[in-house]
Amino acid sequence: MSLYRDEGIVLRTQKLGEADRIVGLFTRGNGRIRAVAKGVRRTTSRFGARLEPFMHVDVQIATGRTLDVITQAESIAPLGMRITNDYGRYTSGAAILETAERLTAEEHEPAVQQFHLLSGALRSLAAVEHDPGLVLDAYVLRGLAIAGFAPNFVDCARCGADGPHPLFSVQAGGVVCGSCRPPGSVAPTSQTVALLGALLTGDWATADASDGAARRAASGIIAAFLQWHLERSLRSLPLVER
Repeated sequence: MSLYRDEGIVLRTQKLGEADRIVGLFTRGNGRIRAVAKGVRRTTSRFGARLEPFMHVDVQIATGRTLDVITQAESIAPLGMRITNDYGRYTSGAAILETAERLTAEEHEPAVQQFHLLSGALRSLAAVEHDPGLVLDAYVLRGLAIAGFAPNFVDCARCGADGPHPLFSVQAGGVVCGSCRPPGSVAPTSQTVALLGALLTGDWATADASDGAARRAASGIIAAFLQWHLERSLRSLPLVER
């Protein structure tokens, strides 16, 4: 039996037998993994509370035949309580965790940039630094960019003509000029486009100053863009407060 140690964020848990759980983790060095935590559902478990969604933990794992086994777990940042005690933060956090899982299709494939982005987003939620919906939308845009699906909010996504442009196309991958307009394009306001660009680049001064209408429009565009590239919708996204 070989052992390895890593830090990770708990994405989800699933009951196994009478006392065990299968824990989905996004780790820094090994990417997304699943491992069994034996006996964590017993009241006498030493680390059951540390292996709940949103928790940032240091884990020691033994390699198994089918599933690895968590043998130790130490808390790095107890983010779960700070996120789950508020509905807005909880629903946005749940959508972030689901997005992180969908953006990493293969298990045991290191994705250090995605890990740091996920960790930063959850810490921002827990610290109440920004509106939860803005944190979620910024995370989705940046996560897609790291995965190779960066949207273009300046030049035409088809012909490269200098912007600004009045239309946005999910299929084209960003704003488009009138000549390149594909079917299904939408015409967001300049405030919405500015907010989208700010969320992608981390311009929080602009993002925090945006109004409700621009935020709702940007969220709709981001959700459609995410669904297009994942080829499926997120179960948790409709529950997010906007």
